[in-house]
Amino acid sequence: MAESQNLTNNKISKIMKNFKTVLGLGIIALASFFIVAADHIDAPAVQGGNSDITDFYAFQGENTNNLVFVANMQGLLSPSATGNAVFDENVLIEINIDNTGDNVEDLVIQAIPRDGKMYFFGPTVPSQTGLNSTILNNSTIGGVVDITPYGTNAIIETNAGMSFFAGPRDDPFFMDFAQYSAIIGGTATSFNDPGSDTFAGSNVMSVVVEVPKSMIGGSGTINTWVESKRK
Repeated sequence: MAESQNLTNNKISKIMKNFKTVLGLGIIALASFFIVAADHIDAPAVQGGNSDITDFYAFQGENTNNLVFVANMQGLLSPSATGNAVFDENVLIEINIDNTGDNVEDLVIQAIPRDGKMYFFGPTVPSQTGLNSTILNNSTIGGVVDITPYGTNAIIETNAGMSFFAGPRDDPFFMDFAQYSAIIGGTATSFNDPGSDTFAGSNVMSVVVEVPKSMIGGSGTINTWVESKRK
């Protein structure tokens, strides 16, 4: 992808910074199944900010040779607020992939916004594991995509067999929080079918990357989790 390969060393140097974890969500994902972890502004450290991870999805793509990773941020955006919502340029979104079963990331995919674009790095071996991260250098650029404005068709870019998207989307997570509260409070014993969608009409800021399974490796089962990390 010409645009991603033409990043200047100056821009790369600006985004090769150390980050610390603000919030991490962990899941176990089987390559042939759909798994999700959800958390809507439940973490006090990020409540009201734009580094809160609402959901993380990992599933097999329509092309069954691919895996899709989706990290959603900034939950409960109203339609009126979504147009002004932006990705924080001081927040790194890092998808971690453990393909050896030891619960330590063997590969990472990093996404970082700059000047209306989302830059993707990886999947590749991280320079360090754990809670601190360094932006990967320009030899590991996965791709770059314009951040899709609210109310417009999705902008998708491809490179090296991967596909990339970043921008606002309707919140796909279904949860009936009123009924959940009733169950927890002891006034109900089960969910209604289909229930009431608490998140209907609200939006999230979404980062999506589709990756060939051959880039992930492993024996068929991986552990994967996402973290948002602030400079």
